[in-house]
Amino acid sequence: MNIGTLLTKIARTFPDKLAIVYGPKKLTYAQFNARANRMANVLNHLGVRQGDKVALLQHNYPQMLESMFACFKAGYGAVPINWRLHPKEFSFIIDHSEAQAVILSPEFNETIIHIRERIPNARHLIALSGAEGELMDYQDLISRGSVQFLDTEVHPDDLAWLFYTSGTTGMPKGAMLTHRNLLAMTMNFFADICPGFGPDDAILHAAPLSHGSGLYALPNVAKGAANIILASKSFDPELIFKSIQDYRVSNMFAAPTMIKLMVESPAVDRYDHTSMKALNYGGAPMLVEDLKEAMTKLGPCLVQLYGQAESPMTITYLPHRDHVLGGSPEQMKRLASAGFPRTDVEVKIFDSDDRELPCGEMGEIVTRSDLIMKGYWRNPEATADALKNGWLHTGDMGYMDEKSYLFIMDRSKDMIISGGENIYPREIEEVLIQHPAVREVAVIGVPDAKWGEAIKAVVSIVKGRSVAAEDLIAFCKDHIASYKKPRSVDIVDDLPKNNYGKILKRELRTQYWEARERKV
Repeated sequence: MNIGTLLTKIARTFPDKLAIVYGPKKLTYAQFNARANRMANVLNHLGVRQGDKVALLQHNYPQMLESMFACFKAGYGAVPINWRLHPKEFSFIIDHSEAQAVILSPEFNETIIHIRERIPNARHLIALSGAEGELMDYQDLISRGSVQFLDTEVHPDDLAWLFYTSGTTGMPKGAMLTHRNLLAMTMNFFADICPGFGPDDAILHAAPLSHGSGLYALPNVAKGAANIILASKSFDPELIFKSIQDYRVSNMFAAPTMIKLMVESPAVDRYDHTSMKALNYGGAPMLVEDLKEAMTKLGPCLVQLYGQAESPMTITYLPHRDHVLGGSPEQMKRLASAGFPRTDVEVKIFDSDDRELPCGEMGEIVTRSDLIMKGYWRNPEATADALKNGWLHTGDMGYMDEKSYLFIMDRSKDMIISGGENIYPREIEEVLIQHPAVREVAVIGVPDAKWGEAIKAVVSIVKGRSVAAEDLIAFCKDHIASYKKPRSVDIVDDLPKNNYGKILKRELRTQYWEARERKV
């Protein structure tokens, strides 16, 4: 089935149901569907054909959902781009994807003209507001498009979403997500994440629609939920809690860094957020101490998702019932896990020779299901590395316990080898975050003449507190084996993060390894 048909069907059943809210602007499902149909007709009239790609370079606006579903309905590959990227990064994505058209929000009008020579395949530039030079006006075009559109027949393995990775290890790769992938993701949401979900629910889009929140919109649209899009360019906890209260928001997706900001905000105690059924968090590890604080402040609504661009929303999940405070030792240990495999998802742990390892042994996390991408666009080498014998090799290291709970230790590239010992930074980070003065922490390996790599912790401190590096090292020594304690600690104001809130360990490591090379 064409994933865009989810909107077509729900608009017939609930035409007058509230579909999108953006500040004072509101659209019903009939209006949402009609606008998506108009844009699909416009793009078709401009010569964009089934199988072509359309880049979506927009802040979180209603038009992002409109253009996304227009692409689905017409059989185009949508290429949502994180608006926080540098122009060099998003021009690479537009060019590499061979997008025939770009639909952009006003903030990028000037930039897109400046980089025009870098994106020669993009024949049509459509701006959400204002026509200038090559830029066509979205509203003018959509007003001329027909409201009638027959959803295109697609093969289940046709491209629906070209999901570019965040590029933390180099240039981003485009994971090809098919209509089959997105439909499986949508159905799994109802099976595992939010059973009983329906048209009386509402989702709050606080994270980028180009990423997890956009994927997460699909099951919400499928059931006729209201999509509340924040009319703010920054992450504003006060506005988030007010919106949850005003619209009785039942679910949202957030990165752990976002949840940490919500929990630390005084607004958490000023607004009613008891309507929340599922506050789904993922995209990066959440340290246990941060999770406990979130559970205390936000109540029984947290659900963890572990997935990747290559296997979206998601591989494993930690449901509500496993988010407990003051439970048994087994229950408390599970808070450090990523949960267990989703209903129709297989997960195993492989060694370096792709042999399955028994429970408790560390190796690479692999998975297979209908969620797994078709491959990387125009990158057969990376595809061959990631997809082997039907299994997606995630690049994450971890182990599974006897009840199939998955414990992710680190990305394989983040593992530290010091004196021949394999050391997993997350284990040390889980200790350091327990210190009352530590707000955020990243543990990395740095050059060491004797051991090859030495363990370094980089921490930011809670406002109003202070701590010495030696005290943090001693704190670790009291909780973990001595060989795992940091040999040095750097205290910084903030840790570098990418556009999705992940701490950039590569950026931290680079400064130390490049310094060594300069000395050599």
